[in-house]
Amino acid sequence: MKQASSIFDSIRVKPGKERTTSSKGPKCEWDGCDQPGTHKAPKGRDREGQYFHFCVDHVKAYNKSYNYFSGMDDDSVRSYQRDSMTGHRPTWKMGVNSQADAANARDGSRTNIGGEDVNDPHNFFAGATGARSQPQEPQRKVLALEKRSFETLNLRVTARGAEIKTRYKELVKIHHPDANGGDRSSEDRLREIIQAYNVLKKSGYC
Repeated sequence: MKQASSIFDSIRVKPGKERTTSSKGPKCEWDGCDQPGTHKAPKGRDREGQYFHFCVDHVKAYNKSYNYFSGMDDDSVRSYQRDSMTGHRPTWKMGVNSQADAANARDGSRTNIGGEDVNDPHNFFAGATGARSQPQEPQRKVLALEKRSFETLNLRVTARGAEIKTRYKELVKIHHPDANGGDRSSEDRLREIIQAYNVLKKSGYC
């Protein structure tokens, strides 16, 4: 191809200095600064996604004085921070969104549990009416010696505290020699009762 062609004559190239300056990006937007604006800085509240372009020295100065909540009173700041927890999207307490409640009422997806209206579109709580059941404490395992002690006192293994003490006193009065005119024939039974009570007391049942 001939270099004298009209195609080469129509190509224009910027001078080297001008080309170098444009490749540095936008100019610093700080008043009186002619350095390249190589650093972005947010423009502020209600202008999200918009940025100033500063040089490194002026972006540092801008960041030191930047305050996103500038112009807002304390109540407005607290309200903004509270709303930011839900991404500034509207939320409702259960039963407040009447439109959704009406729709749920139509399709029967709400269930009353323990006096509270619960959204239950998949019927997980079907038939669970009345008072909310309280979590039950795990039952302790009754050892063989403890079980025999309950049997000796004629008590169920679920007996506790005052019930055990009351039964113990009743049996002692019945089998104590002083209550039988000095008859010592039930001393063995009395000894078993006292031993059984001591086992249950030591185990923390009473």
